[in-house]
Amino acid sequence: MKIVLIGSTGHTNYVVNGLKDNYEDQIVGIAPGSEGENVDSLYQKLAKDYELEKYNDYRKMLDDLKPDVAAVACHFGDHAEAAVEVLNRNIDLFVEKPIATTLSKLAEVKKAYTNSKSKLASMFGIRYKPWFLTAYKYIKEGAIGEVRLMNAQKSYRLGQRAEFYKKRESYGGTIPWVGSHAIDWMQWLSGKDFKSVYASHSTKANQNHGELEVSALCHFNFEDEVFGSVNIDYLRPQNATSHDDDRIRIAGDKGVIEVIKEKVYLINDEIEGSRELPLVANKEIFADFLDWAKGQGECLISAEESFRVTEAALQARESADQKQLIQF
Repeated sequence: MKIVLIGSTGHTNYVVNGLKDNYEDQIVGIAPGSEGENVDSLYQKLAKDYELEKYNDYRKMLDDLKPDVAAVACHFGDHAEAAVEVLNRNIDLFVEKPIATTLSKLAEVKKAYTNSKSKLASMFGIRYKPWFLTAYKYIKEGAIGEVRLMNAQKSYRLGQRAEFYKKRESYGGTIPWVGSHAIDWMQWLSGKDFKSVYASHSTKANQNHGELEVSALCHFNFEDEVFGSVNIDYLRPQNATSHDDDRIRIAGDKGVIEVIKEKVYLINDEIEGSRELPLVANKEIFADFLDWAKGQGECLISAEESFRVTEAALQARESADQKQLIQF
């Protein structure tokens, strides 16, 4: 399959890692997806392994190269526009999250998808980490019974972010960018749909990053009176041993499972004390997406889930802006 990259800002490493030891599928082109976005560094890196062309206009690239798959990973406020262009050409779309930074733009992408023949998945690659796949496996096997309560965390080091992070229009907000991962875990692990959200966020202590929110808290109500919270921050110290600190605790009516520091712990009615679980094998999200595009099974993240999580994140951001409860 022929693959092109639109942008070099998001998780393009998903594409590169998904193609390791894959000599059948090739990256054939790259172009910026946002004004002022520089793709030279990524182009030079990829040119060591692929015969690819660099374009200034991604629309011309799509028309000239006629790829099978396009990966969109530009400035977040431009995801939706690029996604629509890809879908209008019936090209399979692997798109960075959030798919859109406004509900109206999200509606445009959904309409283009409905009218296309394309496959679509958003880059919720943390699902594929062994510790999250392990939690999913045990929950689906009934280890904690019926999911009743979830508490998730996304914590990042702030560092010095690019200029586009400093404006809501181009960044989209910390809840959609950082928090959407944890919002996705809760939908995926519980199998429940969103009913309402109340959220808060703040730009205080953002170290001169303009409109970037550095802390946020979301409380979701799901179907069947299942509750889920997400705390999100850029407050992780610069000298921390890792960039991120991802955690989730899921309590069911028969036990509790926790993901913390890349390990999984279970306690339930059949176990005395907490037990660390053996991790399942790592998977690559883009390799999974390519198999799906080729008709070889289903992708772990569907188009419908991608859209719903994006909507949930945008509604949570709206709740924080308006300081009010929002019903789905």
